[in-house]
Amino acid sequence: MTQKIGLLGKKIGMTQVFADDGESVPVTVIQAGPCHVVGTRTVERDGYSALVLGFDEKPVRNATKAELGAAKAHGGKPQRFVREIRLEAAEVAKYTVGQVLGPKDVFAENMPVDVEGTSKGKGYQGVIKKHHMSGMTRAHGTHEYFRHGGSIGCRLTPQRVHKGKRMAGQMGNEKKTVQNLQLFRILADENCILVRGAVPGAANEYVVVTLASTRKAYKRKGMGKEEVRSKNPLKASKKAAAGRG
Repeated sequence: MTQKIGLLGKKIGMTQVFADDGESVPVTVIQAGPCHVVGTRTVERDGYSALVLGFDEKPVRNATKAELGAAKAHGGKPQRFVREIRLEAAEVAKYTVGQVLGPKDVFAENMPVDVEGTSKGKGYQGVIKKHHMSGMTRAHGTHEYFRHGGSIGCRLTPQRVHKGKRMAGQMGNEKKTVQNLQLFRILADENCILVRGAVPGAANEYVVVTLASTRKAYKRKGMGKEEVRSKNPLKASKKAAAGRG
């Protein structure tokens, strides 16, 4: 369950920026800070090690007694968004309760990150919108079954509906994680980061941004070295046709 260090934030929206080579890059603007270290979890006391972060200060008049007690413990104000980030004990020891973290303290440009958020809720949807089924033909012999899901089982075999059967139901409103996105740029003065591509959730929704768990360097697909081409395309095509290419 150990993860990489990260920050809590809020998705502001999407825009486009231009790279140094003139490329137009679609990015998501995330306000990632300031994040307050509101507590720690240790193996001796809690059975695991983690860092507890808080984001987005909450008015005292709206805070509960539990939130006020937690704020008193770390010497700050109540936080609207609080999450634990599992880390090694040695990594947790680097941070102190009450410390304030910003994007520059955790991230660097052009590094891969994972973004976790709650996807947009689409309500109760049918199989065509939710599972991209084709539906029935709109011919003279089809009646009231244009967008139905069709048969879901048989009374003889298997005598039940299989678990995970694609049927109508609630769509969206699920916790999703998009991995290995490029942290394109850091705006330290605004506590914002620009992430290449889209992230889950609507504008003004809370997200968790962590260092990528599966890789250390960002590598964009399709941007590797070009393969060595044959000097004689006609000769290469003949070899392929003869089954020797």
